[in-house]
Amino acid sequence: MSAPVAATANSFLATIPSPSQGVWYIGPIPLRAYALCIIAGIIAAVWIGSRRWVARGGAEGTVIDIAVFAVPFGLVGGRLYHVATDWHKYFGPDRNPLDALKVWEGGLGIWGAVALGAVGAWIGCRRRGVPLAAFADAVAPGIILAQAIGRLGNWFNQELYGAATTVPWGLEIYRRVDPATGLNDPIGGVALDHTPITVVHPTFLYELLWNLLVFGLVIWADRKFRMGRGRVFALYVAGYTLGRLWIEMMRTDDATLILGIRINVFTSLIVFAGAVLYLVMVRGKREDPELLKGKPEPGEAPAEPVEPKAAGKAEPEAKSDEAEPDEPKADEPEAKEPEATEPKATEAKAEDAEGDSQARSAGGAKSEKD
Repeated sequence: MSAPVAATANSFLATIPSPSQGVWYIGPIPLRAYALCIIAGIIAAVWIGSRRWVARGGAEGTVIDIAVFAVPFGLVGGRLYHVATDWHKYFGPDRNPLDALKVWEGGLGIWGAVALGAVGAWIGCRRRGVPLAAFADAVAPGIILAQAIGRLGNWFNQELYGAATTVPWGLEIYRRVDPATGLNDPIGGVALDHTPITVVHPTFLYELLWNLLVFGLVIWADRKFRMGRGRVFALYVAGYTLGRLWIEMMRTDDATLILGIRINVFTSLIVFAGAVLYLVMVRGKREDPELLKGKPEPGEAPAEPVEPKAAGKAEPEAKSDEAEPDEPKADEPEAKEPEATEPKATEAKAEDAEGDSQARSAGGAKSEKD
């Protein structure tokens, strides 16, 4: 936390207050604002991603199926990155390593979340038979919006702020205590006194607003240029890291340093360069919507072939039904052939008989003449 600055009545007229607390209790169950913001962000990302996926030609429900893998992987990856880069908070002197499991107290590194979340998405995409790049393009705007919503959790936790400032939009930081013991509790405590102990740059708010700008940029660019093949996702990454670069340098919370510079500054630079390189090198039209149809879930696979088999069984029955009317038709000519033959034979016999009688008559007449 930054050192307190001199406070005057005028300096607080336009400042942004912090919430009095970030945790509420329903009986023994804690209701944490940080967790609620993360959940709200995930819901928004899945909803937007689902709408975009269907609009691109994908099957409905695919994004939810893949999110079942991507979201848990992302949460684990985000926490692992945070613990790895801020290990001294958990494994240093007088630290409790079990605190690394307390995700509700904040600490999710977006880099680890995206990296390991991509692994989960890859697994889900393989199961559904859809291209990972197309899926990433569909969910990219939702991810940056989820990050914006998640930053509200930092506001409730009074964390991730910058240096002391006198700007009108400065953020008031209060002293929070455990009401039962009166001991300091910055995360789970309550601000009994709303006199700020310091006023700081609300870097969480800067990042929130920047994320909303990137969200709008990605939506516009995708509609304008019909981007595909992972380029929408690359644009999101490039836009986010560009903002995170300057915002990170404003933050004053404890962080791992390399050459006196925060480690996330280097991470932002490297990831930004990679995203821009991808945008420049990758070309091509958006994926064929047919590729986004995918395949059914493993549990649904047995149900799919049943229809063709049933149809196959129905076809012979239909053919046999059609054959039944044909059988009489086939018999009819056999029945008709004798009928058609007998008159002809009768006529022939009649003609022969008639000829014989005429011959006999002629013979009789001749014999009479003779």
